[in-house]
Amino acid sequence: MEFDLLINAIIAGLMLGGFYAAVTAGISISFGMLDIVNIAHPGFIILGSYIAYIVNVHFGVDPILIAIIALPAFYALGTVIYQIYYQSFEKHGQDSLRGLAFFFGLLFVTEVGLNLVFGVDYRSVDVPYIGGSLTLGPMEFPVRMLVPCLVSIAMFGGLILFMSRTFIGRAVMAVSQDPQALQLMAVDPIKIKRIAFSISIATASMAGAFLIIIQPVIPSAGREYIGRVFAICVLGGLGSLPGTLVAALLIGVIESITATFYGPSWAPAVSFGLLLLTLAVRPSGLFGR
Repeated sequence: MEFDLLINAIIAGLMLGGFYAAVTAGISISFGMLDIVNIAHPGFIILGSYIAYIVNVHFGVDPILIAIIALPAFYALGTVIYQIYYQSFEKHGQDSLRGLAFFFGLLFVTEVGLNLVFGVDYRSVDVPYIGGSLTLGPMEFPVRMLVPCLVSIAMFGGLILFMSRTFIGRAVMAVSQDPQALQLMAVDPIKIKRIAFSISIATASMAGAFLIIIQPVIPSAGREYIGRVFAICVLGGLGSLPGTLVAALLIGVIESITATFYGPSWAPAVSFGLLLLTLAVRPSGLFGR
């Protein structure tokens, strides 16, 4: 009985970790590669959740399909935000404290705007697979967790291939290490950073769709992920998408096992304790250079 419980806790943790990977993907790009501390990222995730909610309620479209359709809109939103950030802060070398305040303001404005429009009631979507589960012997796979996990891993695989196999992806990796060398190759680092930041915001729509499938949301729901996404990004190694994926799965499994056997209140303490222990032994993170 204890073994069955452990197996199901690990399975639940892996599916939770898949969701954490989607939530952290954008931070891994903006913070890990571009050194932009976008603490407003969870706000864009919640915005993606509410867009999925609106379209699902009115047209009955699956939230994941809605998020895919909304990718260009979120990409454009990221382009606008980065241009404002660059012209106002980064261009003048004021991208540290003032830039952080800028993104905090964006998070606040997003949350307040959603509160004014939708109120503080929980919102959820209606899709056929919410509530169902797949059973394989003693193992259970809740479909509302399994579908987001599989799509998240596919998205992460696409991001890793894009970064490693395309010119723009390799340029993003280069701009995170040596922008001056990139300029010598006649490539505009600002343009590359704008593309990368826009991609990081576009991933928020996917994570938002996953979130509202997994659980009902309210405008302030993004707050609980601010610390966790940065912790996963640092644990995996700044700038390493494979490291982020591994760290997200590891944190998900640890939180699930802890919550199953010791109670949910211990889960964040144990996961952040693992982060501190890892950084004490390996300050660059699991896959850091």
